[in-house]
Amino acid sequence: HYAYLKISEGCNNRCSFCIIPSLRGDLASRPAANVMAEAERLVKAGVKELLVISQDTSAYGVDLKYAQSTWRGAPLAARFLDLSAALGELGAWVRLHYVYPYPHVDKVIPLMAEGKILPYLDIPFQHASPSVLKAMRRPAAAEKTLERVTRWREMCPDLAIRSTFIVGFPGETEEDFQMLLDFLREAKLARTGCFRYEPVEGATANELAGAVPDEVKEERWHRFMQVAKEVSAERLAGFVGRDIDVIAVPLQVRRARDRRLGVLERRHRPHARRHRQRSHRARRRLRPVGRAAAVMRHVGTPAAKTLRQQ
Repeated sequence: HYAYLKISEGCNNRCSFCIIPSLRGDLASRPAANVMAEAERLVKAGVKELLVISQDTSAYGVDLKYAQSTWRGAPLAARFLDLSAALGELGAWVRLHYVYPYPHVDKVIPLMAEGKILPYLDIPFQHASPSVLKAMRRPAAAEKTLERVTRWREMCPDLAIRSTFIVGFPGETEEDFQMLLDFLREAKLARTGCFRYEPVEGATANELAGAVPDEVKEERWHRFMQVAKEVSAERLAGFVGRDIDVIAVPLQVRRARDRRLGVLERRHRPHARRHRQRSHRARRRLRPVGRAAAVMRHVGTPAAKTLRQQ
């Protein structure tokens, strides 16, 4: 089994395309001991993988001023690094989601290299062009991101990074889009998702000039996905011949899950993606199940079929 572990609610960022702060408010972190108590209960109940989530995981504890709480008779700070290290002692896989590439994230990479937590980061880069990122009001400096990713991989060569991007954001030029494709090739991300920009009611991005025509969004989306596929295939080739522990999902469980999600999508179609992300999927104990499946789960890539064909 695996379970989501929410460590905070809300967000202090004010991205122009997002309305989460207006819906959920500013960042509100849970005390570290509270998070750990829930995590320990989940592991004792049989959970093998903890998916750490929030709107901005790497900002965890900022609102609490990193206050300490007592866990197992010792103080534990509400800090991204401290919490990650503590979770790594529970004996389950720990996978970090929705992490922004802030400088202090560097300190978590050694935990991955040591096998304390999974060598995996879900980072919503969204774009690579400085002008588009500025229009998006995204935190973190794009020009330093590749340097940071390079340093992370020097410390932990097996690090897998998943991300999502938006194409067709207002004002995005062909030059901006080429920067994005270049970033994809250089960053060598394990898995990428891409969305065509659509206005969201209440978002400040709706007021931006330079709307990109739908046909251009569509064309850029296809070009993006082609490059992402090529990068993924190249990365997968490096796993041929390796044995990797994975968590396998029985076919009947996946089918049952898909049937449940189908009902959810019909009932709540505008929010179907959110339900898919939050669904809990049963999994069996850790065991090797083959290289293709290993890459698919451990690295988090949809292109595992590449290995099956080799």
